[in-house]
Amino acid sequence: MSTQSHLVAGKAKPRGRFPHAKRAGDFIFVSGTSSRRPDDTFVGVDTVDGVKVLDIRAQTQAVIENIRDILVAAGADLGDLVQVTSYLVDMADFAAYNEVYASFFTEEGPTRTTVAVRELPHPDLLIEIQAVAYKPEA
Repeated sequence: MSTQSHLVAGKAKPRGRFPHAKRAGDFIFVSGTSSRRPDDTFVGVDTVDGVKVLDIRAQTQAVIENIRDILVAAGADLGDLVQVTSYLVDMADFAAYNEVYASFFTEEGPTRTTVAVRELPHPDLLIEIQAVAYKPEA
């Protein structure tokens, strides 16, 4: 079985020594992905009247779009996902996250697990998703 790591140009550099994704045979494993931009800012973080406002909908959309871009760079797409694990800082965000998720996937999409975690690597993050895709090697 062949393996190949992918660091995707134009995406935020991982904050550790790991790739955005790794292909192992016909499977592509996507590392935990957030809404972080290449300039280290985050989608879904605004300041209104001096108060920081975090938007789970915007962050969820950005995370899924980042995963899509990572998969495309590895030769796959969202339709090739077979499993997704989502990490939410607050389960009170579940309904809004689920609404955005449903705009990308149907019941025919990947299997999914969603768990609440105490915190993520940055205090502005409300969500992180890791995923596995199946795309036979050409």
